[in-house]
Amino acid sequence: MNVVTRFAPSPTGFLHIGGARTALFNWLFSRGAGGRFLLRIEDTDRERSTQAAIDAIIDGMAWLGLDADEPPLFQFARADRHRAAAQSLIDKGLAFRCYVSPEALKEQRTQQESDIAKLRGLRARLQDQQTTNGLDSAIAAMSRSEAEAAEARLAATLKDKQRGFRSPYRDGGRPPEPNAPWVVRLRAPDTGEVVIDDQVQGPVRTPAQDIDDLVLLRSDGTPTYMLAVVVDDADMGVTHVIRGDDHLTNAARQAPIIDAMGWDRPVYAHVPMIHGIDGAKLSKRHGALAVQAYRDMGYLPEALTAYLMRLGWSPGHDEILTLQEAAPLFRLQQLGKAPARLDVEKLNFVNAQMMRSADLDRLAALVLEASGAPVSPAFAERLRRALPALRLRGKTILEIRNLAGFLAQDRPIVLDDKARNLVKGEANARLRALRLALADASDWNEEALAELLKVFAAAQGVGLGAVGPPLRMALTGGAAALDLAQILAALGRDETLARLDETLL
Repeated sequence: MNVVTRFAPSPTGFLHIGGARTALFNWLFSRGAGGRFLLRIEDTDRERSTQAAIDAIIDGMAWLGLDADEPPLFQFARADRHRAAAQSLIDKGLAFRCYVSPEALKEQRTQQESDIAKLRGLRARLQDQQTTNGLDSAIAAMSRSEAEAAEARLAATLKDKQRGFRSPYRDGGRPPEPNAPWVVRLRAPDTGEVVIDDQVQGPVRTPAQDIDDLVLLRSDGTPTYMLAVVVDDADMGVTHVIRGDDHLTNAARQAPIIDAMGWDRPVYAHVPMIHGIDGAKLSKRHGALAVQAYRDMGYLPEALTAYLMRLGWSPGHDEILTLQEAAPLFRLQQLGKAPARLDVEKLNFVNAQMMRSADLDRLAALVLEASGAPVSPAFAERLRRALPALRLRGKTILEIRNLAGFLAQDRPIVLDDKARNLVKGEANARLRALRLALADASDWNEEALAELLKVFAAAQGVGLGAVGPPLRMALTGGAAALDLAQILAALGRDETLARLDETLL
């Protein structure tokens, strides 16, 4: 089988973390199988679809490295093809014109809901057999076997009330008036079950009678989502539909359309939704943000994909994987049935690990970009020298940028009163002596400078604790970003001596 998967977002909002995981799973599966990964923009909701959302979806996928094999397909532009498919079903007697008005349908639904509520209440009382007046008194007087029989009859009635809508026009019939509006409905199967053999959920069975005569074309001729999805998947050659389990009920309704068209059903894999760390439905407070928000917060795209792929997928080990490493390992059968939980602390850990192995030039460019305002060449050079140490301490690009703030400080370093006191008196004299030793240093690297500080402290008859705090204040204003030798190496000899000179005036 030549595997084809698709990611089919609606451009009514930006690409959020759940959609990104869906796209990721589709990409991994198709790449691992040597197949194709396609993007479809389901923009049939013209009032809510926006170009900004379309651009954000495409930008987010590009940032994550989820490249599609063809340009995006736009669903709205294919409306004529969807209408032609509906007409072909009418021609075969598998779809029909329905003249039931929206008002009549709403009234029927309202009455059905009212009847169901009443039946459920009566059934509950039958189960309890604990009331005292009217019908309830009669229930209380029933024997256990009589109550069980009555409850069973009500259960059957309730089930009938919950059956899918069957149009009175499914077998033909004239319109109520010559120009009556109509929709096109699929003639739903009347017997048996619609079975979805889901790769994650297992066999999911829906009684055929529970499925409505589905609307395929609205009264204005526009295709419905259910029809458009089925036709587009078939025309795109989609073999595997991997999506959130909130679409599981849609699969049971789309399958009869596929069957009526005479097409093969795709393989389905409905993945449980992502929950928050507390097990509740994912929300913004848990981190249900657009992909671009994670980029702005300083996460690497490879870290986000490495973390997201583990929200529901278990390859049998805990290694952090890149896209290229994960694709050959990805199997639908390894997807779990339980909802995954978004844990920002784990994401931070993965991001920190990825930053430690990232190319230094790329990392430096991202930190400089995070600075927002233009930066001096001197700061860029110092940052590049400090990055090997800084990236071991930060969990995100923004944290590294904040830790690197001391590298961009203008001279003279501003000291508050407490800091100023640290560089007075004996400490001042010691710093002046240290300044001379630093000026004479033959090697300016972290190892040599660490040894110089150690030797200097010993010569002064003090511990490093007497040298470190005043030196840190003089060079950074008190920032606790790095070890002293790392700070000296990052600043460079000239900047170090200049900062000491101006602080010790």
